[in-house]
Amino acid sequence: MSEKNNENLSEKEQQELLEKYDTESKTRNLKGIIASVVFLLLIAFSIFQLYTGIFGQFTAYIQRTVHLGFALVLIFLLFPAVRGAKKDTVPWYDYVLMVLAIAVCGYWPVFYDTLVQQFGGISLMQMIIGGLAILLVLEAARRAVGLPIIIIALLFLCYALFGPYMPGAFAHRGLSLEQLIQSMFFTTEGILGTPLQVSSTIIFLFLLFGAFLVQTGIGNYFNDLAISIAGKRVGGPAKVAIFSSALNGTISGSSVANTVTTGSYTIPMMKKLGYRKNFAGAVEAAASTGGQIMPPIMGAAAFLMIEFAGESYWNIAKAAIIPAILYFAGIWIMTHFEAKRTGLVGLPDEEIPSKRAVLKKIHLLIPILAIVYFLFTGMSVERAAVYGILSIVLVSLFRKDTRITPTKFLVALEQGARTALGVAAATACAGIIVGVVTKTGLGLTLGNSLVSIAGSIASSPEIQLMLTLVFTMITSIILGMGSPTTANYIITSTIALPAIVALNGQLEVAIPILAAHMFVFYFGIVADITPPVALAAFAASGISGGEPIRTGANATRLAIAAFIIPYMFVLNPTLLMIDTTVFEVIMSLITAMLGMIAIGAGMIGYWYRNVKWYERIIAIIAGLLLIYPEGYSDTIGFIIFVVMFVIQYMSRDKMDRNNRMQAS
Repeated sequence: MSEKNNENLSEKEQQELLEKYDTESKTRNLKGIIASVVFLLLIAFSIFQLYTGIFGQFTAYIQRTVHLGFALVLIFLLFPAVRGAKKDTVPWYDYVLMVLAIAVCGYWPVFYDTLVQQFGGISLMQMIIGGLAILLVLEAARRAVGLPIIIIALLFLCYALFGPYMPGAFAHRGLSLEQLIQSMFFTTEGILGTPLQVSSTIIFLFLLFGAFLVQTGIGNYFNDLAISIAGKRVGGPAKVAIFSSALNGTISGSSVANTVTTGSYTIPMMKKLGYRKNFAGAVEAAASTGGQIMPPIMGAAAFLMIEFAGESYWNIAKAAIIPAILYFAGIWIMTHFEAKRTGLVGLPDEEIPSKRAVLKKIHLLIPILAIVYFLFTGMSVERAAVYGILSIVLVSLFRKDTRITPTKFLVALEQGARTALGVAAATACAGIIVGVVTKTGLGLTLGNSLVSIAGSIASSPEIQLMLTLVFTMITSIILGMGSPTTANYIITSTIALPAIVALNGQLEVAIPILAAHMFVFYFGIVADITPPVALAAFAASGISGGEPIRTGANATRLAIAAFIIPYMFVLNPTLLMIDTTVFEVIMSLITAMLGMIAIGAGMIGYWYRNVKWYERIIAIIAGLLLIYPEGYSDTIGFIIFVVMFVIQYMSRDKMDRNNRMQAS
């Protein structure tokens, strides 16, 4: 498969690649009666979520346990326990786990009145039920999400039980087994906590929204739209990959899935034009990973941020706009300079779809614009998602080839529920981590420890601030390795975020809480392209035939904005449009874009001509000064930028004259 150079991957090959790097795609291919049962269960799962989205949710415990019950049952039926197991049948032990999942999750709806009136401890039966719930969630997450989140959850459970034996500041009273089980399943501070609440309401509906969009053929339309806009430009295929991945990222909840689906089309196109295979794979991986920070959906993490950061959806989406623009602008600029450096041109006319054909399907963008409008007007997020789905169905009727037929409607319900399984397992498992942090105060301890370590090294508050941010960045990247977007954000915001919050109390700085959340979110996301565990880059190398580590290194270089911008908006939140004016935002965006041009030239080593090593350093410094939204730094950066621009432009003219003289 990796040897394919100039042809797109088949659906089978895409699936094989997804299964290799994306845990959520490793499902059974069932046949016969059990396949029909699973299909009907998936449909029922979506109908339940749509019903509660339209007519209102049940009480918290019932809504969340029914949601969890559907997810657990379907995971045990669809996800094999071990690699290499038969994929066309369900072994007996998974039926046992399915029955246990029904019993455990059905316990709350059946005994709801008794449980909500119960005070004090829990009974032996409830101990068994709660213990099974923890084990079932861990096993389901292992199958559907992967080992990293399970390892973290198990470490936290051990920390809760063995608190008195922990060293130094990490010691705490400890929880008994009964207390731990009670908090994990019989309160809303554990498995049934905020992460699962968001999954059982908002996230599922938006995943369903994405599934309905897919049935209209919007993925292919995004590709055609990207080619018609960017295909003829210098290095066209790379820019198509960036544009298409950014658009697909608005409906995709996975960096790896986005890389495989879009990359199977764009990577061969880039290689055919002349891009090196490691660079071609890196462009797609970096762009697809950026889809997770792209409003309006942001890999579903935006909806979790509503609860965790205590901000409105609109404030979160608004804050994400400029950083996302700068992220994709950085990749665009560097691919442009790389194409100019290597002499790559755009696509030939015969490979560009006609503008008329593209415009005929422009109506497919209406549902996305409608979602933004609904949210902007203050409509509840759940209601906006429901209306968004309705708008997709109505808009699809405009053309026969986009129309959602009854069959497509059922497929959308099924695919939406399938996509939600990994998210439900991840959020339930992440609830264990959040619950332990809440019960033990571990988050505050970790935060204070990172700040203290930075303080013991630093000689001034400013250096301590930067060191703490660096430590938090490293922690977020490590915690984000191998985790899907939702679990990634929950873990980083629970474990790494408190260090930034602690800075406000210890250094008397004013870091907005939303800036802190965006900081850990960004660095958790770039773990998908940061070696050694760079799943999106590894998936891209499976298509390009490149080397995974080199592809990851190139992707990290292309995504340099994601490593710079978070520091800038923590130090000065103007880039997040927090407590600022329209004029300041516009000026910050303009100077930041100039900064990305300078940094792109420095990273690639080309502007109007090849850039010497010392010029590259100067360009990167100028870019950093321009990106930081502060008048003094902008002025210095702008002067350096103008001087370098003039030198580059003049020397280019000189080189052109010399070339013409030699040619004559």
